[in-house]
Formats: sequence, C-alpha cells, structure tokens
Amino acid sequence: MMRPASPSAFRFFATFHRYLSSHHFHPPLQSSKSKLPPSIRCPYLHRSHSLARHASTTSKPFQHLTATGTTHYSLFPQNFPKGPPPASSFHVDPTALRKEFLQLQARSHPDRHPGAEEKLKAEAASARINDAYKTLLNPLLRARYLLSLRGVDVGGDESIASSIGEPAVGGIDGGFLMEVMEVREEVEGAESREEVEGMKVANEERIRRSEEILGAMFMEENVEGARKEKVRLGYWVNVRTALDGWEKVGDGRVSEHD
Repeated sequence: MMRPASPSAFRFFATFHRYLSSHHFHPPLQSSKSKLPPSIRCPYLHRSHSLARHASTTSKPFQHLTATGTTHYSLFPQNFPKGPPPASSFHVDPTALRKEFLQLQARSHPDRHPGAEEKLKAEAASARINDAYKTLLNPLLRARYLLSLRGVDVGGDESIASSIGEPAVGGIDGGFLMEVMEVREEVEGAESREEVEGMKVANEERIRRSEEILGAMFMEENVEGARKEKVRLGYWVNVRTALDGWEKVGDGRVSEHD
C-alpha cells in the first residue's frame, strides 16, 4: 500500500506550483523564437552572449590605423574632426593634442592585448600614434608632412636649412639668407647670457611669424608658398638650436652645442 505524502512534500509541490504560476512558465512545445521573461533568463548565458558580441566588435582594434586614406590627422579625431588643413587650422593646441595622445596610447598599450599577434599589432599601433603625435606637435615637421601629403618632395629642403652661405636655393632669395647669416654671427659673437636671452626672444618672434604665414599658405592651398616658408622656418629653428646650445667658455670665446 502506498504511503501518504508527507507534509513537507505537499509544501514543496505547493511552492513549486506557485513558482510556475507566478512566472508564467510555458512547456517547451512553444516556438523556439519565444523569449523567456527577464526574471528567469540565465545570467551566465546572457553574459556570455554579451561578451561574444563585444569580442566581435573589438577583434580588429587597430584596423583603422592601416585603412586607406589614414593620415596623422585622422588618428586624432578629437583635435582634428575635419582632417588636415585647409579643413582644419594649421595650428594645434599642444595640451589638447597631448591629452588625446595619452588616451590613444593607453588603449593601444601592448599589455592590454594578450596574444602574440594582437600584442604585435598593439606595438605597431603605439609606434604609429607616437610618430603622428611628434609630427603634429612640431610646426616644422607638421609643415613637412602636409607638403608630403600634397606630393611635394621636401627631402632636399632639410639640407638647405642646415647650411648657411650658399647662393639663393630652393626659391629662397639671397636677402633672406644674408639676414640669417647676420643673426648667426650675432649668436657667435654674444658675450653674455643676458644678450643671448634677448636674441632668443627676437628669434621666437621670427618663428611665430613664420608659422602664421605657413598657416595662411595651407589655408589658401598655396603649396609653393608653403614650401618656401617651410624652408625659412627651418633656418629660424636652426638659429633656435644654436641659441639653446650657446655657452660662455673660459677664454671669452663662444661655443655652440647643436
């Protein structure tokens, strides 16, 4: 003879029945497209689905670095949402550029990308971002880069700006070269640090004016004008280097450490 169910068994079945009723549970005969109520979804299954979806969107985190048409400017969309000049200004905000640079470097740090292949991609991305940052931060390198985007070969211009006393070259008139020579002679003949500091102020003003002209040339798409002004800026940057390397020596002569 069957033994009667115990009170605890009755309580279990009653509780289970109330659970099924309160959650509107349906048998598995319904369509597989039906969704379970949120309250009885498996949290781990839902989490796994979310992680898989996240992985699918981040499987190629550095793809944009090698995309066709990618420039140094497109790597910094916060600073240059419209791209390079003339769409954007030639001038940059060093503080804002460094802030975005640090954000990009943090995202591309190799330690954040496990796996040999992803780590190599992260290292390449970090180097690409670093090169773009240094180029855009420096007005002379920035001008050189913008000219290269326009198909201008500026390799020879670098040697022009490092030599004084040559005849007019690269479209630079002799009068300008004479001015640079006179400034360099003043640096070599400086007798005190105070004198050199005054020369630095004057030369920084020359650099500022040159950068302003460069900005105008790029906004006007005057490529040849930008190329010539880029060479002039190179001369004044070399003067800045000479002034920064000036030091008074014991016998009264002046030496430069470039």
